Amino acid sequence: QVQLLESGGGLVQAGGSLRLSCAASGRFSSYAMGWFRQAAGKEREFLATISWSGGSTDYADSVKGRFTISRDNAKNTVYLQMNSLKPEDTAVYYCAASPKLIPTQRLSYGYWGQGTQVTVSS
Repeated sequence: QVQLLESGGGLVQAGGSLRLSCAASGRFSSYAMGWFRQAAGKEREFLATISWSGGSTDYADSVKGRFTISRDNAKNTVYLQMNSLKPEDTAVYYCAASPKLIPTQRLSYGYWGQGTQVTVSS
C-alpha cells in the first residue's frame, strides 16, 4: 500500500519553471513512479516515469527535454522539474505508483495522489 501527496503546483508565467514533489508513505522504494496530468475536458496524459532505483526513466514526447523526473528513496519523494512551461501545460498534475518497471500506461498504476494544479499564463 502506498499513499501519495503532491505539492508544488501554482501559477507561473510562460517560460518559467516549477518543481512538483510527491511525498509517499509505505513501500515507496519498491515501486516505479509516474507523473500524469489532466487538462480540463481532456483525458489523463502520461508525462514521465522512473524505475524503483531511479536508474531508468521514460518521457512523453510532449515534455521530453523540458521536464525531468527524479526520486529520492531516502526521502520517499519523487519530483518533476518542469522548465520552459507553456500555457498548454496547464492541468492538474498527478503522481502515481506502479509495481512494473517503467510503465507508461495509466492502467499500470494502482496508486494515485489527489493532484496539484499547475496554471501557466501567457
